[in-house]
Parts: sequence; C-alpha cells; structure tokens
Amino acid sequence: MIERAEAGSPERRPIRIMVVDDHPMWRDAVARDLAEAGLEVVATAGDGAKALRVAPAARPTVAVVDLQLPDIGGVEVTRRLLACGEPPRVLVLSASGEQADVLEAVKAGATGYLVKSAQREELLEAVRRVHAGEAVYTPGLAGLVLGEYRRMAAEPEPAGEPAAPSLTPRETEVLRLVAKGLGYKQIAERLTLSHRTVQNHVQNTLNKLHLHNRVELARYAIDRGLDGDG
Repeated sequence: MIERAEAGSPERRPIRIMVVDDHPMWRDAVARDLAEAGLEVVATAGDGAKALRVAPAARPTVAVVDLQLPDIGGVEVTRRLLACGEPPRVLVLSASGEQADVLEAVKAGATGYLVKSAQREELLEAVRRVHAGEAVYTPGLAGLVLGEYRRMAAEPEPAGEPAAPSLTPRETEVLRLVAKGLGYKQIAERLTLSHRTVQNHVQNTLNKLHLHNRVELARYAIDRGLDGDG
C-alpha cells in the first residue's frame, strides 16, 4: 500500500465524496451543498454497514462521516474505511465537540473533524483540504489534538523499537513545521517553496515512515520533540 501511495494517493485524484449520516435531511443537505459547489458526491449512506459495502465500488477520496450511526459507530467505520485497499481520507462531521469523541476519531485515523454548526464554506474548505491530506479541525480542537499527542509522547516508548528511517534535511524541516500545526500553504510560505513541493516532501516522508496521513505524521514528529523552537 505504501509503495503505491505516490501514484494512488487521494490528493492526486479528483475529489470524490461519500456522505455517511443517519439523518436523511441532513445527509441530503450536505450532499447537495457539496454538489452545488462542483464537487462529485459518489455515494451516500445512512448507516455504517452500507458505507462499508458501497465504498469499494464508489471509490471516494473523502468520506464525510457522522459519529452517531445506528449500527456501527463512526469511529469504527473510520477504522474500517482506512483498512480498504484504496482508502479515502475521513472527515468527521459530528454534533459532538466533546474531547473524548474528537480524540477517538483522530486516533482511528480521521484526517479532519468538524462540528455540525460549521458554516457551509467551512465544510467545503475542509473537504478540499482533507482531500489534499491536511489535518483540519473546528477552531479550538486543533490545540486539543496536539496537546493529546504531546501527552502521549511523554509516555515511555516500547523497548526494541526499530530505528527511524533517514530523512533529508528538507524533509526534516517540513516535518518540524507539520509538528507545529502549520498547513501546506503556511509551510510553503515559510520555506519559500511551492504548495506542490511541500506536498511531495510530506508524501515522501509518509512513505519512508510507513505512515498514512498528516495526523500520524504530526504525532510522529511530536513524539521526537520536533515541535519545539529548535
């Protein structure tokens, strides 16, 4: 899977969206907003089982997933979607802004988390950024996630962990800025690089470290103290 990431990663494909929510009016409204903005909605589902059943054929690049589903919870749906052969990025869109729900979703592999009070434009921007591999959170939640990663980084690492692969100086520089919570655009401006070059550095680093998204990458960097001012 990692070896194919460069050619098949979602950000290199057109945006294809699956909306998973058990409330028909809300699900239809989200799908309509996305479609009216020119984005392709390839599937909708009212429960986790249907989402997991249709995803392989629909091949979404972004799954917009509610946490409260009637059968399989959104956290478990996220885990299973990311285990697919061609996994989408997952943007959780939930009524809950509770710390436990946010952290469980992120630990399951969600790339973004928005509360349902978000404005239409916030949702559209979040979908586009999540498709590009950027971690996106409702304002106020990003600090919560980074704080949890710092807490986890303080815990002892398992003995016998293999040595980390070697990164180039530029990859390490980009990784340090990812750990500080900067987005692609901010990193590009800071390092005087193009947005595409930053994306390539991040993707190469993900491949080397056998990680799947920027959320995992941020935790990796924070674990190694790369979020400091050094």
